[in-house]
Amino acid sequence: MKTVLSVENMRMSDAAAQEIIPSGELMYRAGRAVFECEEWRYPAAVVCGSGNNAGDGYVIAGLMKDAGRECTVFMTSDRSSADGKYYLDICREKHVDIRMLNSETELSGYGTVFDCIFGTGFRGRPEGISRTAIEKINRSGAFIVAVDINSGLDGDSGLCKLCVDSDLTVSVGGIKSGLVLNAAKDHIKRIKNVDIGIAPVDPPFGLLEARDIASFFAPRKHFSHKGTYGYTALIGGSGAYSGAARLANLAAAALRSGTGVVRLAVPQSLAEAVMPYILESTMFPMPERDGQIIFDAASIDACLKGTQAAAVGMGIGTGKDIEEVLRHILKSYKGTAIIDADGLNVLSGMDGKVIREAACAVVLTPHLKEFSRLSGLTAEEILADPVKAAADYAQTRKCVLLLKGPATIVTDGDRVLLIDRGCAGMATAGSGDVLSGILAAICGYHRQDTLMAVAAAAYINGAAGEAAQEKIGDISMIASDTVAMLPRVIKELGMPCPEKTGSSHQN
Repeated sequence: MKTVLSVENMRMSDAAAQEIIPSGELMYRAGRAVFECEEWRYPAAVVCGSGNNAGDGYVIAGLMKDAGRECTVFMTSDRSSADGKYYLDICREKHVDIRMLNSETELSGYGTVFDCIFGTGFRGRPEGISRTAIEKINRSGAFIVAVDINSGLDGDSGLCKLCVDSDLTVSVGGIKSGLVLNAAKDHIKRIKNVDIGIAPVDPPFGLLEARDIASFFAPRKHFSHKGTYGYTALIGGSGAYSGAARLANLAAAALRSGTGVVRLAVPQSLAEAVMPYILESTMFPMPERDGQIIFDAASIDACLKGTQAAAVGMGIGTGKDIEEVLRHILKSYKGTAIIDADGLNVLSGMDGKVIREAACAVVLTPHLKEFSRLSGLTAEEILADPVKAAADYAQTRKCVLLLKGPATIVTDGDRVLLIDRGCAGMATAGSGDVLSGILAAICGYHRQDTLMAVAAAAYINGAAGEAAQEKIGDISMIASDTVAMLPRVIKELGMPCPEKTGSSHQN
């Protein structure tokens, strides 16, 4: 699992490291680590701002000069930090080509451009010469390397008004959460982290890797049966949401993810239409009124009997009966309840103590708007620091929260796991249903650590989506394409070398 740090944790950790290692030495280590991490294309340009991030750039330029490589430094400011000035002066002593960047500067002739304009503390919109520099970097056609973070990108949220679009971002000391969240994927092709001796002061977030969940998908024993791998209930559907294929995707996702038995509960009137699509699942028709499941404690208990996990809410509607269904499940169920879609919208109107006092383990799976309704925060407030918003909510409600986005956040309030698998092609109807099916399956047969089970489900869902997009393309991809790729992803994860399905992030 890779280490991910918030900006504040990185700041405190850097300060703590400086009590042992001089700040100038840390700067040198950072620049040297970037210089050594790959064979760069020459000539190279290093674009520097006025802070410590610029100092890393001056170290890189000095090392290139020592190696006899052609390199030019372009400065956006004549100001420097104390450590930065030290290495700038060394560059001058070595006769590095140093120029001030202006509107006439042209970067298109360089093989590699290093972005050292802003560090992790930047907020807002780049203006003036910094904006000009970023625009010129992005238009250069060079191999673009962002040092520590892409200039203009928010280090916590991954949001930006304008930022450097990198081929490679070399993070220093730990991947920053803003390199993974929100818009980051649209601006970063690849991330590599370098260690310079900075230990986290506060517990870091974890970026999930294939090896972290390989044991979930190890080959199974011959001396086992379907009950060994869990009974799973999926409760959803309504007259307004009668897509048989989408409900079948939900069931298929659970089965393909390894659950022993799937019990699909839908309103009585939908059962006949859905049944032909779910040959391997058990149909459980539920009492209904006008196409929507009604509250009937005996039917709910019968549906859930013997199950280890239940996903509830997918297309189920938002009537008053659904509130009673949820209340009953949360009060009496002893397994893991995964609540999604309409279930979340109904839950947002209920007292939070129904989650805190639940008899079952509770997993909530909102996207941004659903989480806004649940938490009472605006979308803008959530996006500004999604990790904190998610962790605070999970801590208060005593649940596991899976916040959907370009990167998935999974947290119980104490631990935070990030999953950077997934793709643009998954932004299609039914993708949430597929994830709910996967979640119910894995939470059903891996009951020792709900947080890790949820993270594992998010990982294989994203990895299968990526495999589907690679085969089909992001425009034509549909949710069932993700289901179709689950067997391949799970098989590879269970092999002796799980790194085969590792993320694009490298050590």
